[in-house]
Amino acid sequence: MLLTPERLTKDISKAITKAEFGKEPTELYEPIRYIMDLGGKRMRPLLTLLSNYIFEEDCTKVMHAAVAVEVFHNFTLMHDDIMDKAPLRRGKSTVHEKWNTNIAILSGDVMLVEAYKQFMSVDEKHLKRVLDRFNETAAGVCEGQQFDMNFETLETISVDDYINMIRLKTAVLLGFSMELGGILGDADDKSCEHLRTVGISAGIGFQLKDDLLDVYGDAATFGKKVGGDIVANKKTFLLIRALEKAEGKTKKELEKLLSDKTISDKAKVEGVTKIYDQLEIKEETEALIQQYFDQAVESLGKVKGSIFRKHYIKDYLLALIGREQ
Repeated sequence: MLLTPERLTKDISKAITKAEFGKEPTELYEPIRYIMDLGGKRMRPLLTLLSNYIFEEDCTKVMHAAVAVEVFHNFTLMHDDIMDKAPLRRGKSTVHEKWNTNIAILSGDVMLVEAYKQFMSVDEKHLKRVLDRFNETAAGVCEGQQFDMNFETLETISVDDYINMIRLKTAVLLGFSMELGGILGDADDKSCEHLRTVGISAGIGFQLKDDLLDVYGDAATFGKKVGGDIVANKKTFLLIRALEKAEGKTKKELEKLLSDKTISDKAKVEGVTKIYDQLEIKEETEALIQQYFDQAVESLGKVKGSIFRKHYIKDYLLALIGREQ
Protein backbone atom coordinates (compact mmCIF):
# COMPACT_ATOMS: atom_id res chain seq x y z
CA MET A 1 0.00 0.00 0.00
CA LEU A 2 1.26 3.49 -0.91
CA LEU A 3 2.43 5.38 2.18
CA THR A 4 1.12 8.88 1.53
CA PRO A 5 1.81 11.78 3.95
CA GLU A 6 -1.90 11.84 4.82
CA ARG A 7 -1.89 8.17 5.77
CA LEU A 8 1.36 8.53 7.70
CA THR A 9 -0.02 11.45 9.71
CA LYS A 10 -2.97 9.28 10.74
CA ASP A 11 -0.58 6.45 11.65
CA ILE A 12 1.44 8.86 13.80
CA SER A 13 -1.69 10.00 15.65
CA LYS A 14 -2.67 6.38 16.27
CA ALA A 15 0.81 5.54 17.56
CA ILE A 16 0.73 8.50 19.94
CA THR A 17 -2.72 7.50 21.18
CA LYS A 18 -1.49 3.95 21.86
CA ALA A 19 1.73 5.06 23.56
CA GLU A 20 1.85 4.32 27.28
CA PHE A 21 3.41 7.07 29.38
CA GLY A 22 2.62 5.63 32.84
CA LYS A 23 -0.44 5.74 35.11
CA GLU A 24 0.39 6.55 38.73
CA PRO A 25 0.48 9.13 40.14
CA THR A 26 -2.17 10.49 37.78
CA GLU A 27 -1.06 14.09 38.38
CA LEU A 28 2.29 13.21 36.82
CA TYR A 29 1.08 11.33 33.76
CA GLU A 30 -2.28 12.93 32.87
CA PRO A 31 -0.60 16.19 31.76
CA ILE A 32 1.59 14.22 29.36
CA ARG A 33 -1.40 12.54 27.74
CA TYR A 34 -3.20 15.91 27.73
CA ILE A 35 -0.53 17.82 25.81
CA MET A 36 0.18 14.92 23.44
CA ASP A 37 -3.52 14.72 22.57
CA LEU A 38 -3.79 18.45 21.76
CA GLY A 39 -2.75 17.59 18.22
CA GLY A 40 -0.64 19.94 16.14
CA LYS A 41 0.84 19.42 12.70
CA ARG A 42 2.92 16.34 13.70
CA MET A 43 5.46 17.84 11.31
CA ARG A 44 8.58 16.43 12.93
CA PRO A 45 7.58 12.75 13.12
CA LEU A 46 6.10 12.97 9.63
CA LEU A 47 9.40 14.27 8.24
CA THR A 48 11.21 11.43 10.02
CA LEU A 49 8.96 8.88 8.32
CA LEU A 50 9.04 10.59 4.91
CA SER A 51 12.85 10.81 5.04
CA ASN A 52 13.05 7.14 5.95
CA TYR A 53 10.61 6.29 3.14
CA ILE A 54 13.17 7.53 0.60
CA PHE A 55 15.30 4.50 1.53
CA GLU A 56 12.90 1.98 3.10
CA GLU A 57 9.74 0.33 1.74
CA ASP A 58 8.02 0.34 5.14
CA CYS A 59 8.92 3.49 7.05
CA THR A 60 6.40 2.70 9.80
CA LYS A 61 9.05 0.35 11.23
CA VAL A 62 10.74 3.48 12.68
CA MET A 63 7.52 4.83 14.22
CA HIS A 64 8.88 4.62 17.79
CA ALA A 65 11.74 6.92 16.85
CA ALA A 66 9.33 9.31 15.13
CA VAL A 67 7.12 9.37 18.23
CA ALA A 68 10.22 10.04 20.36
CA VAL A 69 10.85 13.23 18.38
CA GLU A 70 7.24 14.36 18.92
CA VAL A 71 7.39 13.60 22.64
CA PHE A 72 10.56 15.66 22.95
CA HIS A 73 9.02 18.52 20.95
CA ASN A 74 6.00 18.61 23.25
CA PHE A 75 8.28 18.48 26.29
CA THR A 76 9.93 21.69 25.06
CA LEU A 77 6.50 23.26 24.50
CA MET A 78 5.39 22.39 28.04
CA HIS A 79 8.44 24.05 29.56
CA ASP A 80 8.38 26.99 27.11
CA ASP A 81 4.79 27.71 28.14
CA ILE A 82 5.89 27.92 31.77
CA MET A 83 8.72 30.34 30.93
CA ASP A 84 6.47 32.43 28.69
CA LYS A 85 3.58 32.35 31.20
CA ALA A 86 1.40 31.32 28.25
CA PRO A 87 -2.27 30.65 29.10
CA LEU A 88 -3.14 28.76 25.92
CA ARG A 89 -1.60 26.08 23.72
CA ARG A 90 -3.44 25.16 20.51
CA GLY A 91 -6.55 26.90 21.83
CA LYS A 92 -6.61 24.95 25.11
CA SER A 93 -5.30 25.71 28.60
CA THR A 94 -1.58 25.11 28.99
CA VAL A 95 -0.52 22.40 31.43
CA HIS A 96 0.70 24.83 34.09
CA GLU A 97 -2.65 26.65 33.91
CA LYS A 98 -4.77 23.49 33.99
CA TRP A 99 -2.73 21.90 36.82
CA ASN A 100 0.09 24.03 38.24
CA THR A 101 3.67 25.03 37.51
CA ASN A 102 5.32 22.35 39.65
CA ILE A 103 3.31 19.59 37.98
CA ALA A 104 4.12 21.00 34.52
CA ILE A 105 7.85 21.03 35.32
CA LEU A 106 7.85 17.47 36.64
CA SER A 107 5.64 16.08 33.86
CA GLY A 108 7.91 17.74 31.34
CA ASP A 109 10.92 16.08 32.95
CA VAL A 110 9.22 12.70 32.58
CA MET A 111 8.47 13.46 28.92
CA LEU A 112 12.19 13.80 28.26
CA VAL A 113 12.71 10.39 29.87
CA GLU A 114 9.87 8.99 27.74
CA ALA A 115 11.53 10.30 24.58
CA TYR A 116 14.69 8.35 25.45
CA LYS A 117 12.60 5.25 26.17
CA GLN A 118 11.05 5.49 22.69
CA PHE A 119 14.52 5.86 21.13
CA MET A 120 15.63 2.62 22.80
CA SER A 121 13.63 0.73 20.14
CA VAL A 122 16.20 1.83 17.54
CA ASP A 123 18.35 -0.94 16.06
CA GLU A 124 21.52 -1.33 18.12
CA LYS A 125 23.74 -0.61 15.12
CA HIS A 126 22.25 2.90 14.91
CA LEU A 127 21.53 3.61 18.58
CA LYS A 128 24.74 5.38 19.63
CA ARG A 129 24.74 7.61 16.55
CA VAL A 130 21.07 8.49 17.00
CA LEU A 131 21.48 9.32 20.69
CA ASP A 132 24.62 11.36 20.04
CA ARG A 133 22.85 13.40 17.37
CA PHE A 134 19.73 13.74 19.53
CA ASN A 135 21.74 14.94 22.54
CA GLU A 136 23.46 17.56 20.41
CA THR A 137 20.10 18.67 19.02
CA ALA A 138 18.41 18.81 22.42
CA ALA A 139 21.18 20.99 23.82
CA GLY A 140 20.84 23.26 20.79
CA VAL A 141 17.10 23.67 21.37
CA CYS A 142 17.80 24.73 24.97
CA GLU A 143 20.48 27.16 23.79
CA GLY A 144 17.99 28.68 21.37
CA GLN A 145 15.40 29.11 24.11
CA GLN A 146 17.97 30.86 26.32
CA PHE A 147 18.96 33.19 23.47
CA ASP A 148 15.26 33.97 22.96
CA MET A 149 14.87 34.87 26.63
CA ASN A 150 18.08 36.93 26.53
CA PHE A 151 16.68 38.95 23.62
CA GLU A 152 13.81 40.15 25.83
CA THR A 153 16.20 42.34 27.83
CA LEU A 154 18.47 43.47 24.99
CA GLU A 155 17.62 46.78 23.33
CA THR A 156 18.90 45.72 19.92
CA ILE A 157 19.77 42.46 18.25
CA SER A 158 20.93 41.78 14.70
CA VAL A 159 19.19 39.78 12.01
CA ASP A 160 22.05 37.27 12.18
CA ASP A 161 21.48 36.88 15.94
CA TYR A 162 17.78 36.27 15.35
CA ILE A 163 18.31 33.75 12.56
CA ASN A 164 20.79 31.85 14.73
CA MET A 165 18.27 31.80 17.59
CA ILE A 166 15.46 30.34 15.49
CA ARG A 167 17.91 27.91 13.87
CA LEU A 168 18.62 26.52 17.32
CA LYS A 169 15.20 26.84 18.95
CA THR A 170 13.12 25.58 16.02
CA ALA A 171 15.11 24.43 13.00
CA VAL A 172 17.70 22.01 14.39
CA LEU A 173 14.97 19.65 15.61
CA LEU A 174 13.47 19.56 12.12
CA GLY A 175 16.96 18.88 10.79
CA PHE A 176 17.44 16.04 13.27
CA SER A 177 14.00 14.61 12.43
CA MET A 178 14.97 14.26 8.78
CA GLU A 179 18.51 13.09 9.48
CA LEU A 180 17.03 10.45 11.82
CA GLY A 181 14.93 9.03 9.00
CA GLY A 182 18.02 8.76 6.84
CA ILE A 183 20.18 7.15 9.53
CA LEU A 184 17.54 4.50 10.26
CA GLY A 185 17.20 3.88 6.52
CA ASP A 186 20.95 3.12 6.22
CA ALA A 187 21.44 6.17 4.03
CA ASP A 188 24.98 7.25 3.21
CA ASP A 189 26.55 9.94 5.39
CA LYS A 190 26.27 12.67 2.74
CA SER A 191 22.57 12.02 2.23
CA CYS A 192 22.00 12.20 6.00
CA GLU A 193 23.88 15.50 6.07
CA HIS A 194 21.78 16.87 3.20
CA LEU A 195 18.57 15.76 4.93
CA ARG A 196 19.66 17.64 8.04
CA THR A 197 20.28 20.74 5.91
CA VAL A 198 16.83 20.39 4.33
CA GLY A 199 15.20 20.36 7.77
CA ILE A 200 17.21 23.28 9.12
CA SER A 201 16.57 25.48 6.08
CA ALA A 202 12.87 24.60 6.06
CA GLY A 203 12.69 25.15 9.82
CA ILE A 204 14.06 28.68 9.56
CA GLY A 205 11.64 29.40 6.72
CA PHE A 206 8.80 27.89 8.76
CA GLN A 207 9.50 30.15 11.76
CA LEU A 208 9.81 33.24 9.56
CA LYS A 209 6.44 32.33 8.03
CA ASP A 210 5.02 32.04 11.55
CA ASP A 211 6.34 35.53 12.34
CA LEU A 212 4.75 36.85 9.16
CA LEU A 213 1.38 35.22 9.85
CA ASP A 214 1.36 36.68 13.36
CA VAL A 215 1.08 40.10 11.71
CA TYR A 216 -0.61 39.44 8.38
CA GLY A 217 -2.48 36.18 8.96
CA ASP A 218 -6.21 35.68 9.18
CA ALA A 219 -7.12 35.11 12.84
CA ALA A 220 -9.81 32.59 11.81
CA THR A 221 -7.28 30.32 10.09
CA PHE A 222 -4.07 31.22 11.95
CA GLY A 223 -5.38 29.67 15.15
CA LYS A 224 -4.24 32.38 17.54
CA LYS A 225 -4.54 36.11 18.07
CA VAL A 226 -2.99 38.07 15.19
CA GLY A 227 -0.64 40.81 16.36
CA GLY A 228 0.43 39.06 19.55
CA ASP A 229 4.13 39.52 18.75
CA ILE A 230 3.61 43.24 18.20
CA VAL A 231 1.75 43.65 21.49
CA ALA A 232 4.55 41.82 23.32
CA ASN A 233 7.33 43.81 21.55
CA LYS A 234 8.72 40.42 20.49
CA LYS A 235 11.90 40.87 18.49
CA THR A 236 10.91 39.00 15.35
CA PHE A 237 12.62 39.41 11.99
CA LEU A 238 9.92 41.92 11.02
CA LEU A 239 10.50 44.19 14.01
CA ILE A 240 14.29 43.93 13.81
CA ARG A 241 14.27 44.99 10.15
CA ALA A 242 11.76 47.78 10.80
CA LEU A 243 13.98 49.20 13.54
CA GLU A 244 16.98 48.98 11.18
CA LYS A 245 15.21 50.60 8.23
CA ALA A 246 13.08 53.27 9.93
CA GLU A 247 14.39 56.84 9.86
CA GLY A 248 13.33 60.25 11.07
CA LYS A 249 9.64 60.67 11.86
CA THR A 250 8.88 57.02 11.11
CA LYS A 251 11.55 55.82 13.55
CA LYS A 252 10.24 58.10 16.32
CA GLU A 253 6.69 56.90 15.69
CA LEU A 254 7.77 53.24 15.83
CA GLU A 255 9.72 53.79 19.06
CA LYS A 256 6.71 55.53 20.62
CA LEU A 257 4.41 52.64 19.67
CA LEU A 258 6.83 50.20 21.28
CA SER A 259 7.37 52.17 24.50
CA ASP A 260 4.09 53.98 25.24
CA LYS A 261 2.09 51.84 27.71
CA THR A 262 -1.02 54.02 27.28
CA ILE A 263 -1.58 52.98 23.67
CA SER A 264 -4.24 50.29 23.28
CA ASP A 265 -3.26 46.91 21.85
CA LYS A 266 -5.47 47.50 18.82
CA ALA A 267 -3.91 50.88 18.06
CA LYS A 268 -0.42 49.50 18.60
CA VAL A 269 -0.95 46.60 16.21
CA GLU A 270 -2.47 48.88 13.57
CA GLY A 271 0.30 51.47 13.97
CA VAL A 272 3.21 49.05 13.80
CA THR A 273 1.65 47.16 10.89
CA LYS A 274 1.24 50.43 9.00
CA ILE A 275 4.96 51.14 9.47
CA TYR A 276 5.79 47.60 8.29
CA ASP A 277 3.75 48.34 5.16
CA GLN A 278 5.57 51.63 4.57
CA LEU A 279 8.95 49.96 4.91
CA GLU A 280 7.94 46.96 2.75
CA ILE A 281 8.82 44.58 5.58
CA LYS A 282 6.22 42.03 4.45
CA GLU A 283 7.77 41.73 1.00
CA GLU A 284 11.28 41.44 2.47
CA THR A 285 10.16 38.70 4.85
CA GLU A 286 8.40 36.78 2.07
CA ALA A 287 11.57 36.93 -0.05
CA LEU A 288 13.69 35.56 2.80
CA ILE A 289 11.18 32.77 3.47
CA GLN A 290 11.36 31.80 -0.21
CA GLN A 291 15.16 31.86 -0.06
CA TYR A 292 15.26 29.37 2.81
CA PHE A 293 12.71 27.05 1.23
CA ASP A 294 14.65 27.17 -2.05
CA GLN A 295 17.75 26.13 -0.11
CA ALA A 296 15.79 23.24 1.40
CA VAL A 297 14.61 22.02 -2.01
CA GLU A 298 18.14 22.33 -3.43
CA SER A 299 19.56 20.21 -0.60
CA LEU A 300 16.79 17.66 -1.04
CA GLY A 301 17.88 17.22 -4.64
CA LYS A 302 21.33 16.12 -3.42
CA VAL A 303 19.90 13.27 -1.32
CA LYS A 304 20.34 9.84 -2.89
CA GLY A 305 17.34 7.52 -3.03
CA SER A 306 13.90 7.38 -4.61
CA ILE A 307 13.19 10.55 -6.61
CA PHE A 308 9.48 9.69 -6.55
CA ARG A 309 9.42 9.49 -2.75
CA LYS A 310 11.50 12.66 -2.36
CA HIS A 311 8.64 14.46 -4.09
CA TYR A 312 6.47 13.80 -1.05
CA ILE A 313 8.89 15.88 1.02
CA LYS A 314 9.12 18.59 -1.63
CA ASP A 315 5.33 18.85 -1.87
CA TYR A 316 5.08 18.99 1.91
CA LEU A 317 7.63 21.83 2.08
CA LEU A 318 5.74 23.73 -0.60
CA ALA A 319 2.57 23.34 1.47
CA LEU A 320 4.43 24.77 4.49
CA ILE A 321 5.55 27.86 2.61
CA GLY A 322 2.02 28.45 1.34
CA ARG A 323 0.28 27.78 4.64
CA GLU A 324 -2.07 30.28 6.26
CA GLN A 325 -2.02 28.71 9.73
